[in-house]
Amino acid sequence: MDLNSNVSDMQVCFVLPTYNEEGNIKEIIQDILAVEVDLEGPVFSILVVDDNSKDRTQEIVRDIILDNNSVSLLTGAKQGLGDAYKRGITFALDNLNPDIIFQMDSDGQHDAALIPHFLEELNTGKDIVIGSRFIEGGETPDFSKRRLLISRIGNFMVRYVGGVSHLRDCTSGFRAIRASFLENCDFNFLSTKGYSFQSSLICDLVWRGAVASEIPIIFNSRKDGDSKLSFEDQLEFLFNIPRLGFRNMEDFIKYSIVGLSGVVLNLGIYTLLTRYFEFSELLAPIISIESALISNFMLNNIWTFGKRSSASRIRVKFLKFHLVSGFAAIINYLVFLVLLLSFGVYDILANFIGIALGAVVNYLINSNWTWKNSK
Repeated sequence: MDLNSNVSDMQVCFVLPTYNEEGNIKEIIQDILAVEVDLEGPVFSILVVDDNSKDRTQEIVRDIILDNNSVSLLTGAKQGLGDAYKRGITFALDNLNPDIIFQMDSDGQHDAALIPHFLEELNTGKDIVIGSRFIEGGETPDFSKRRLLISRIGNFMVRYVGGVSHLRDCTSGFRAIRASFLENCDFNFLSTKGYSFQSSLICDLVWRGAVASEIPIIFNSRKDGDSKLSFEDQLEFLFNIPRLGFRNMEDFIKYSIVGLSGVVLNLGIYTLLTRYFEFSELLAPIISIESALISNFMLNNIWTFGKRSSASRIRVKFLKFHLVSGFAAIINYLVFLVLLLSFGVYDILANFIGIALGAVVNYLINSNWTWKNSK
């Protein structure tokens, strides 16, 4: 495949995290190097980041290094996929002088033959190219229905909470990133050590102005060994999602003040209608709630998010705001029911927790969807 000169003379580094991958790592490295030969342009380097594997992974990589000086090995304690990537990316930036860094799994699930397509897409002006399982042409043929559902729900939450709703697969481990953006990445913010690092990294880079796109991939089963995804990784991913949206505490404080004003207005109008105008207790809440929603929307549009440049028309934002408010109310109610009925939590405390989580969800989605900054 012929590549434009903008890419053909670049240094491309592949960061491959490993833990007990003796049955896969040699073939993965050979596949990547074979692509370099076919392209006859970009210079490839491969950095294997091994978390002190208990099998022959390190031995196999060291044997390869004897015959190929473009392959390096970085070792360290097992702290999770995210920690391995942070160590590997930092080492690559400091020592290998890459223009582009690829992230790939070391278990054979990512097809090295697609590397030229990533480079082609980068050449169109993109800063990040993600191998997506969930756009047209992408597939997950070996996913169970349960795993597919969990993956889609996780991606949905990341997309709309993290401000990357234009992307479909934020958790894919196959991506190419311009090193210039990684050099400015805040790894302190990306404090996660497990699989949630993948989604956090994408959100951070896009927040910093990186232009991201996706190409379809077929995500196959690992060729050898067992999956390293643990229950702890899944919990970390879940608890990390709210952090993706909290980059501007000033906006959140303003949003909270507006929300409290809406509560006061809601109660005030309800009291006025039922005590002085003899409205029924069934009709009055509808009027008071909608009045509070209108007030909250106007204050948020003018004050909380007034400095943002949004491409949406005001009536579209108004509709989105109503939809998000309804969704947050459902979250509030479901959390209340689960805590009350399944865990026996005191009803007032259960309702308070539900309200708090609903408010957080409300802010995060509105901030990153309704009033998403178009700049």
